[in-house]
Amino acid sequence: MAVMDSLTAAASSGLRSRLETLDLLANNIANSGSPGFKADKEFYNIYLSAEAADSTDGGIGAVLPVVEGQWTDLSQGVLNPTANPFDLALSGRGFFVASSPSGPLLTRGGTFRISSRGNLETQEGFAVQDRNGKNIPLDNAVAVEVTNEGMVRQNGQDVAQLDLVDAKSDSSLRKHGLNYFELSVSDRKPADLGQMTVQQGKTETSNVQPAESAVRLISVSRQFEMLQHALTIGGDMNQKAVEEVAKV
Repeated sequence: MAVMDSLTAAASSGLRSRLETLDLLANNIANSGSPGFKADKEFYNIYLSAEAADSTDGGIGAVLPVVEGQWTDLSQGVLNPTANPFDLALSGRGFFVASSPSGPLLTRGGTFRISSRGNLETQEGFAVQDRNGKNIPLDNAVAVEVTNEGMVRQNGQDVAQLDLVDAKSDSSLRKHGLNYFELSVSDRKPADLGQMTVQQGKTETSNVQPAESAVRLISVSRQFEMLQHALTIGGDMNQKAVEEVAKV
């Protein structure tokens, strides 16, 4: 009976971990066309119950696979020319900072525009910040120039310096919606302008590899089906055992 219960428990745990992976892969594929989107990936571990740890036979029935957590791949996406002067891309480590109702957010999705109030903003309507935490006012009728260091200019005059920041530790970044991150002020540091440049008239594509993600999606789906089959077998074995006990 213990072996049958272990089969059911292991299959259930495997199903749960594969379901989490399927959700993650589906979200990556859905956002593969979103500028600046960073792919999420998972890492697995095993759950070892107290009973298994104390058992003399190894307690393999209580060693179950789980998705311990997920991490974000921050690798560089491809920079595509757009000829739109309000499209900005970052080459190297770093983030733009935008003001949202929930507080400052970091992003690499630099498809910006001029708001009705005359401020530089994201497609979601969040004002892009300068290094002093203020909005960046621009005249929509005047050409805009953005230097590699992030200085915004109009009519040959400096208007504002983009707030370009980086995380002291990647683990402190928390995803917030489509292509935004939350990061506390204490965990920020200025972006290294010697290692990062602002590219005007370009956008950074998502770093999701659609073909690779699709292959993984199919593989995990097949694993999910096999685990469902194992769960069915375990249930049938348990039912048969109960019926046999009832006969006795």
